[in-house]
Amino acid sequence: MAPLNWGLGHATRCIPIIKALLQYNFEPIIASDGMALELLIKEFPNLETLELPSYNITYSKNPKHLKLKLLKDTPHIVKTIKNEKHLVEAFLKTHAISGIISDNRFGVRSNDVPSVFITHQLQVLSGNTTWLSSKMHQNIISKFDHCWIPDYKHEKNLSGILGHVKDFKGNLNYLGPLSRFEKQALKIKYQLLVILSGPEPQRTFLEEKLRCELQTFKGKVCIVRGVIEPKQTKIETNHITNYNYMTSTELEHTINASELILSRSGYTTLMDLAKLEKKAFFIPTPGQFEQDYLAKKLEAEGVAPFCNQNDFTIEKLRGIQNYSGFKFESFEIDYEQLFRLF
Repeated sequence: MAPLNWGLGHATRCIPIIKALLQYNFEPIIASDGMALELLIKEFPNLETLELPSYNITYSKNPKHLKLKLLKDTPHIVKTIKNEKHLVEAFLKTHAISGIISDNRFGVRSNDVPSVFITHQLQVLSGNTTWLSSKMHQNIISKFDHCWIPDYKHEKNLSGILGHVKDFKGNLNYLGPLSRFEKQALKIKYQLLVILSGPEPQRTFLEEKLRCELQTFKGKVCIVRGVIEPKQTKIETNHITNYNYMTSTELEHTINASELILSRSGYTTLMDLAKLEKKAFFIPTPGQFEQDYLAKKLEAEGVAPFCNQNDFTIEKLRGIQNYSGFKFESFEIDYEQLFRLF
């Protein structure tokens, strides 16, 4: 199981698949790097791990320069893909592997072992270069035996145009939204839960801005900073409780016990909030076209409001009552059928 280390979303949405693999008597090996690997080690301390080379994906301080920075980083990314492919091939020679599941790691596949690619982006939004980025991504997907899309197949879905295209032919399997959480009827403990995530430096920029704004918030606030460290820390200051990170069980409990969620509009976060049927306010990561699209889609559908990072003020949360919040359409993933590939 190999999630991309770009924020924590790719790692966290792999958790239910890893649990299902264990349930069906597979022995998953976790392959990743950085905070994604650290998070999954904390979740599954008894599983074997493989550290992969890092893509070292970060955002530029100025969101307008994001595409230029990614273009500049392309040679390193291409080299990393080659390195991880060589590492995987070497690993296969010493381990009996029945299948590979890659969540957006392009080089984690093999011609000799059934290989699955997980993505919700058949179309990759990049402004006026969307056609090119989408074609490149679809070309990579086509090199895998199957593509698992964590969304509903029908018209009412979460990913919209990202996960639904007409002209791409491949072994596509729509799983339904993937979430590590279950809805619980708990007493409300926090009026606002802030979930921070995503690549630096934008994660820190948002944290600093919110800390100033939240001083005047009327009600109890919990901030989960999304910083994976060896030891969990908890700091309480007036009406605000701060955690550097939470385990899945802790975060599941805290979201269920929170009245409103404030977070990025990352796709994994959307799937989690849909499963727990929460009300939310979104602040897309500056320069990330996907998050901007998803936030606008949800606002247009009357599900949740959003605003740009620089425009956020605490007063904007007052309009949340005009939105429905997430409503979840229940489904069951047929893991037995999926795992027959292996």
